[in-house]
Amino acid sequence: MKKIIIALMVATALMLVGCDKLKKGAEPKEKVKIDFHIMSQCPFGVQVDNGIKPVLDKLGNAVEFNRHFIGQEKDGQLTSMHGENEVKGNLLEICAAKVEPKKYLDLLFCMNKNYREIPNNFDGCATEAKVDGAKIKSCADGDEGKKLLKSSYDLSKEKQASGSPTILINGERYKGGRTENDFLRNICGKYKPENKPEACKSIPAPKKVDLTVLTDARCKNCVVDPIINQMKNIFPGLVEKKLDFATPEGKALYETIKGTDAKLLPAFLFEKNVTEDAGFQQVSRWMLDVNDKKMLRVGGKFDPTAEICDNTTDDDGNGKIDCDDDGCKNNLVCRKEIKERLDLFVMSQCPYGTKALDAMKDVLKAFDNKIDFNVNFIADETEPGKFNALHGQPEVDENIRELCAIKYYKKNFKYMDYIWCRNPDIRSTEWQKCATGGIDAKVIEKCSTGEEGKKLLSENIKLAKGLEIGASPTWLANNKNKFSGITAPDIQKQYCNFNPGKKGCDKVIVPTAPAPGAAPAPAPKGGSCGG
Repeated sequence: MKKIIIALMVATALMLVGCDKLKKGAEPKEKVKIDFHIMSQCPFGVQVDNGIKPVLDKLGNAVEFNRHFIGQEKDGQLTSMHGENEVKGNLLEICAAKVEPKKYLDLLFCMNKNYREIPNNFDGCATEAKVDGAKIKSCADGDEGKKLLKSSYDLSKEKQASGSPTILINGERYKGGRTENDFLRNICGKYKPENKPEACKSIPAPKKVDLTVLTDARCKNCVVDPIINQMKNIFPGLVEKKLDFATPEGKALYETIKGTDAKLLPAFLFEKNVTEDAGFQQVSRWMLDVNDKKMLRVGGKFDPTAEICDNTTDDDGNGKIDCDDDGCKNNLVCRKEIKERLDLFVMSQCPYGTKALDAMKDVLKAFDNKIDFNVNFIADETEPGKFNALHGQPEVDENIRELCAIKYYKKNFKYMDYIWCRNPDIRSTEWQKCATGGIDAKVIEKCSTGEEGKKLLSENIKLAKGLEIGASPTWLANNKNKFSGITAPDIQKQYCNFNPGKKGCDKVIVPTAPAPGAAPAPAPKGGSCGG
C-alpha cells in the first residue's frame, strides 16, 4: 500500500511538472510581430537592439521578432554603409539567428557593448553567450550566409527600409521612443485586453515632459504639428503648449531667447526636466541650452522681428514695405534675374555638400569655366562674430578658410583647387597641405583667424538666411531659381533648363573616374544635410 501511495505521489508530481512546462511553452492566443531593419555597426541600430532585448525576455513567445539588414548587392558583391567590417558583422549576426535562434540575442547584446569592434569581438562574445561559434562562422563565411544576407537586403528594399533603424510593429512604422518601457507600452497596446501578457500590467507611467512651442501665425512655413507628434512618440508624457509671437506671453518669451540660437522660429523649448526622461538620450545631440531651457534644434528660419517681403505691410516699423526694405534684398521674391549665374549653398563638412562641390569639376570643364559660379555657406551667427554650424566648430572654421580662399584666389576658380583637395578628408585639421599650387597657406591663415574671416562669413551667410536655405547642397540658378542635385549631369541639366542654348549645355558629361586604387561607388541621386 505504501509503495502504491509513493507511486501516485511521483506520478502526480510528474504530471504537475508536465503541466507547468505546457503552460510556459504553450502558444499564446495572440502574437505581436516586430521587425527591425538595421545595420550591425549603426549606433542607432545598436540602441534599439539594446532597448528591445529586455522586452523580448519579458514577453517571450507572445511576440514574433525578426531582424533584417539594410545594404546593397551588386554583381554578387555585398556592401553596407559602414564598410566591409559591417558586412562581416551582418553575416555573423544573421547566421547566429539561423544557427542559434534561442541564444543569438545574448550574442548580439555582448557584441553591441563595443559595436565598433564588430566583427572582431565575435569570438569572445560567442564564448560568453555559449553559442556554437564555429558553426556560425561556417555559415557566415559560406554561400549560406551570403544567401541569407542578400534575402535580408531584398526584404528591406521591399519594405522601403533605407534608414537604420526602421521598425515595424504589426506592419506599421514605429517612430516612438527606444527604451524598454517605450517599446513595452507600444507593443502591449497592440494586444486585445484579454490577451495582454502579465508584463504589460506593470509598466510605469511615463514622466511628465513640458514643451513650449513658440511660432508665428504669419510664417507660412512654420509647420509644427508633425514635430510635436514625433516628440510625443519619444516622450509619452509630453505636455505641449503653443504660443504665438503676437500674444503678450509669446513676445515675453521671445525677449528671453532672442539673443540666442532660438531667435528664429519656430522654437521648441523644453523645460529642464526633459533630461530626466529616458527618451532624452534619443534626441540629446539635437538639444541646445537656451537660458534655463533645452531647445530642440529644428532649423527655424523665420525672424518675427523682420520685414515680411510679400504682405504689403511695414512689419518692422521702419517706414519701408516689402522689397523696399533693406532686409528683403536677399529674399527670393525681391531678387532680380541674372542670366548664367549659378550659386551653390553648402555646409563645408556636409558629405552631400562635398559631393556637389566635387561635381563642379566636371561642370566647370563642360562650360570652359564660363559660368558666373559662386559658393556660399549655411550657418548661424548667434551674436556678432560668433557662429554655429550643423557639424560643429570645425565646420565653422573650414567655412571661413574656404571663404578666404575664395576672396584671394577667385580668378579662374583657383580656390576650387583648395576645396577639391580638402573634400576627400574634409574633417582633417591638416588643411595647410591643400594650400599649394599658387595658394599661400599664410594668406589663408591670416584671413581665417582674424576679424577679416569672421566678417566674410557674417556677410556670406546672410544670403542663405534671406533665401531661407537650410539644406546642403541647394542651388540657385540665375539668382532666382532653386534646385537640388549632387551629380554633374544633373547640375548641368537643371542649370541649362534656365539657360537654354548656352554653350556647354549640349556636352555629355562623363563623371571623373575615381583615383587609382579607390573603390568605385554608385553616383548618389540625392540627399542633403540640414534643411
